[in-house]
Amino acid sequence: MWRGAAAGLLCLAAACLLRHGFEPRARLLSAAELRRYRGAPGEPGLYLALLGRVFDVERGRKHYGPGGAYSRLAGRDATRAFASGDFTPAGLVDNVSGLSPPELLSIHSWLNFYRDNYEPVGKLVGRFYDENGAPTEALREVEAAIEEALKFQAETEQKKQQFPPCNSEWSSTKGTRFWCSRQRLNLFCNTGIKEFATCARDPPVLSKTGQNSQ
Repeated sequence: MWRGAAAGLLCLAAACLLRHGFEPRARLLSAAELRRYRGAPGEPGLYLALLGRVFDVERGRKHYGPGGAYSRLAGRDATRAFASGDFTPAGLVDNVSGLSPPELLSIHSWLNFYRDNYEPVGKLVGRFYDENGAPTEALREVEAAIEEALKFQAETEQKKQQFPPCNSEWSSTKGTRFWCSRQRLNLFCNTGIKEFATCARDPPVLSKTGQNSQ
């Protein structure tokens, strides 16, 4: 009887730990182990890695399995290819040095996609995680760069909302015309670019010469 009670208490404790965010030690795979997970007959599964995180992509076998459009991503960490689209041997690598902020944001988006749609398996020992599963300096640098790219993206979107861009259109009968929102005209006024705006008025329609056509 006491054994049953003890087992019940252990199960309850495990449930509490999971509820509070406890996760068991992540599985660590070497590059050689990961290569065994390309989904071919006789192989144990279908995995891929992104920034050192390993995901089970079996449910996407038609895409990642042998003959699939993304089969070359399986069994390896080809992080760079997610940003560059380069599926040659030179591009199917985990080295992300020299990537632009938009390319880093692409990697970030793909990582979120796999987190949302596929089962995480563990970590790949190598460039991004050491033999104990701890993040390496290379991973910290990439994550910091992604964080900066996200910050810049948010600031850019905020400025677009604050100062929507001017618009233009062309027709064979009317030629080219430009028009701006009040926010953009206020920016012109505040910065002294008044040849394109009549300040303190409703937004005018501007001709191709920049003169007020109203």
